[in-house]
Amino acid sequence: MKQEHAPRIGRFPIPELSELPDDIRERMLAVQEKSGFIPNVFLVLAHRPDEFRAFFAYHDALMDKPGNLSKAEREMIVLATSNANECQYCVVAYGAILRIRAKNPLLAEQVAVNYRKADITDRQKAMLDFAMKVSQRSGEVGDADLATLKQHGFDDEDAWDIAAISAFFGMSNRLANTTSMRPNDEFYTLGR
Repeated sequence: MKQEHAPRIGRFPIPELSELPDDIRERMLAVQEKSGFIPNVFLVLAHRPDEFRAFFAYHDALMDKPGNLSKAEREMIVLATSNANECQYCVVAYGAILRIRAKNPLLAEQVAVNYRKADITDRQKAMLDFAMKVSQRSGEVGDADLATLKQHGFDDEDAWDIAAISAFFGMSNRLANTTSMRPNDEFYTLGR
């Protein structure tokens, strides 16, 4: 009987946990303890430890900071822009996180497919419109875009946060696509 091989999680070498620098291994084990598995993004990016550290430091600075954007809204930005960038890993993984943060599986599916038709507030639509412009047409961003955000209660720091999340995940999406990062099977059932 032919044995099935587990699908590859990326096209570049995946280091063994035991071979990783202590700080990276400890971070992965902490995530595994909390979620029950190590997301493949950690394993794939561990191929380059210095870049791993920089990536997650910036990720955490953007996604875990206090501010006028809720954690769910931050995930909505990731999800909408990742869909536009055709990043399967991020749509699946951050869709799961949004389902958990928003406590609403329907919302995550709607935002993943087409946020313009999702059951979100006008404020959130303005936020995602701006995030998408940054993601897809950043050369066109101007004062009018920030004025629109202000009409919806966002200040300049919020605009920076929205733009930075969109831009960071544009890079992340491109890297995930290039490395052929496979979403963990666990993500498909989280928050449902």
